[in-house]
Order: sequence, then structure tokens, then C-alpha cells
Amino acid sequence: MTEFEKMGNGLLFNGDDEEILAIRHRAFSLLQKFNKTPQDMAHSIALELFGHIGSQSMIMPFFQCEFGRNIHVGNDTFINMGVVMLDGASITIGNNVMVGPNTQFYTPGHSLDYRSRRRWETFCKSIVVEDDVWIGGSCVICQGVTIGARSVIAANSVVTRDVPADVLFGGTPAQQIRSLHENEMNEMPLQDI
Repeated sequence: MTEFEKMGNGLLFNGDDEEILAIRHRAFSLLQKFNKTPQDMAHSIALELFGHIGSQSMIMPFFQCEFGRNIHVGNDTFINMGVVMLDGASITIGNNVMVGPNTQFYTPGHSLDYRSRRRWETFCKSIVVEDDVWIGGSCVICQGVTIGARSVIAANSVVTRDVPADVLFGGTPAQQIRSLHENEMNEMPLQDI
């Protein structure tokens, strides 16, 4: 198993591995181009950078990631300005997802043992955002989290655990505020979110 595969599978890995460094450098070069290109012309660069980007999806500059190839974005998804994705493991974003500005996705983590951190030991866990999710601005989505379909994450929330489908989640750490019911979704004023 390569060091890059170990990283993606949640195992300890050598971050100075040549393959990992090469993928990181490639992503850095593509990000430089992506963030300087008008959005309507940046899709071809995104196709090179990401593992997958669906049709009609838009990612606004200034966007940052570490590897790019571990990011998979569905169709008709909008990722706003200033989003950061630390993609040591896969980050999967579904269809029709809206991600607010300055939101951060963190797949890496470290031990509580200071000796492990001194050795820069890191382990990564995947993040999944299912279809039709709305993530408000300046949220933090932590490693290993799945956000269920149609759920809403309130602005400035820190999501540290899985979110069920069809709920409003918010706070630090985020918790369920209430269920969302289809018959009331069109009537919900924005100030309630």
C-alpha cells in the first residue's frame, strides 16, 4: 500500500513521501491557475484538480485544498468563496449542495498524545455531504462526518458528528435544533436559519 493510500484509508502515513509531495505540488500549481481564472473559464482546471466535478457545479475562487484528487463534487453544486478542503481522505459533496463562504472541511486529525504530534503523525477520515444540503458560511466540518440529505447547517457551526437527513443543525459543537418537514420548508423564513 502506498503512503497516499495509507493516508486516504485513515492509517498513519509518511507526509514526506515523494508521491504525496508530487500530488500536493501539482494541486498547488493548479490552484494558482484556478484562483486567477474567471469562474466561467475555470471548470476545465477544476476537472484536472478534482477527482470528480459534476456538470453545472461552480466553485468560486479563492478556493484552497491540499491534494484535490480526493475531492468529488456532484452535479449542480455551488461552493462559495474562501472554502478550504484539507483532503487527506476523500471529501464527497453530493448533488444540489450549497456551501457558504469561508467554510472549512478537515479530514486530518492528530493524537492527543504529544509524542505522536511531535512526530507530526496524522490520520485522516473521509467527509460526506449528501444531496441537497445547505451549509451556511464560516462552518467547520470535521473529519469522519456525514451530513444527511436535505439538512441545513447554520452559519458559524462546528460539525463534529454525523448529521441525520432532514434536520437543522447548528452551534459549537453543532447539535440538532429541529427536524425539517417538507410541508413547511417553503414557508421557513431565512432569519429562522
